[in-house]
Amino acid sequence: MTADVFINNQWLPGADGEFDVVDPATGETIRPVSNGGPADATAAVDAAAAALVSWRKVAPRERAEILRRTYELMIRDKDEIGALIAAENGKSLTDATGEVTYSAEFFRWFAEETVRMGGDYGTAPAGGSRTVVTHHPVGVAALVTPWNFPAAMATRKIAPALAAGCTVVIKPASETPLTTFAIAKLMVEAGVPEGVVNIVPSKSAGKIVGTWLEDPRVRKISFTGSTPIGRVLLKQAAERVVNSSMELGGNAPFIVTEDADIDAAVEGAMIAKFRGGGQACTAANRLYVHADVAEEFTAKFGAKVEALTVGPANEGSDIGPMINAKAVDDIHALLEGALSAGARIAHQSPAPESKGFYFPPTVLVDVPADAEIVREEIFGPVAPIVTWTSDDEVIALANDTEMGLAAYVYAGELQRGIRLGESIEAGMIGLNRGIVSDPAAPFGGMKQSGIGREGARAGLEEFQETQYLSVAWPD
Repeated sequence: MTADVFINNQWLPGADGEFDVVDPATGETIRPVSNGGPADATAAVDAAAAALVSWRKVAPRERAEILRRTYELMIRDKDEIGALIAAENGKSLTDATGEVTYSAEFFRWFAEETVRMGGDYGTAPAGGSRTVVTHHPVGVAALVTPWNFPAAMATRKIAPALAAGCTVVIKPASETPLTTFAIAKLMVEAGVPEGVVNIVPSKSAGKIVGTWLEDPRVRKISFTGSTPIGRVLLKQAAERVVNSSMELGGNAPFIVTEDADIDAAVEGAMIAKFRGGGQACTAANRLYVHADVAEEFTAKFGAKVEALTVGPANEGSDIGPMINAKAVDDIHALLEGALSAGARIAHQSPAPESKGFYFPPTVLVDVPADAEIVREEIFGPVAPIVTWTSDDEVIALANDTEMGLAAYVYAGELQRGIRLGESIEAGMIGLNRGIVSDPAAPFGGMKQSGIGREGARAGLEEFQETQYLSVAWPD
């Protein structure tokens, strides 16, 4: 019997049997994993609530040292963890090991922030009192992570929660729980006390998260995933007015102006579109290229796409499989819809025929601006190119979506690039860069792309409550 429910620093069997973690490169089972149930979810909260009493009082320096040691251990084991991510997620080894390095940085960043907790002190305007402002941990935090970045999405939530003095219960994606287990083992090695970090893997996410949201001891929900699921969780959280952070879907525009450095734009587009096989909420979903440079950009971009190798990570491939068969079917449906609407395939890299869940990297041209493939999140390696001629036109196109997570602008004139960026309704703008994520920057979106921020000082504040003391102070 497997023992993968992690409570009080102990590995326990799940209450509801087991489920298989599948290698998307082959369709074969990596290993069975314990399937947690509501009883496990409640036991995890029991442990977290009990540990909260002492953990919130631990000196910031001591909490910081645990986070710092976890960072060092992740870097020590980055190749091993990278191989694990590649196995259960399917992304290339380059992307996987890069994710480990990025993920570890959240432990280092928040270790440094732990000892710099802010506060305030001042005289009341009317006199007669002093105002002392302080911050407390929000309490037991429920963290729900996705499969596309199994290490980064976990550390981006765990690190600030522990830095703030919260304890956590975690529901990792059922497709990729093994990476979360590996991180938990390193945290134990780093000295995290019993009950501070608890994990309940499960195929029944609704039962686990629903149990947590109904528990009065859970005071925080931090979720990364689709907008429809985020809406459901917000409704549940509203019943008890639970503090909520939601990092939801994206539909990132990638804009190339006529005076942009085309070679740089092509390199940026390759990163923004194809990192992780395009399975990222920040992925460039629709490419808006000025008509004057569209032919040049498409030719250079297409040549690089055709050169991409597709296959298993352990063969050194550039692009791995999609996460499952449904993902492939969904991408196919969007592609067929675009072709029916008048788009055509300009460039494509071959994909292997195997039991794995592969999709060929594809460049589309002659894409109608209102095609479904530019209105929906593709979550795969298809790059639809739409042309434009005026800044007002491309701003309108970029903002014609309910999503607002990330956007990319390549422009030769910096001021024009900034003007375009500031006009786009998105929480993060990559200006002449194909990547926006940084542990020291506030990650999050506008509109239907979410609520709250992760990373930076803002990420710590998501796990804190502000309190002030009005102290009598006779003049």
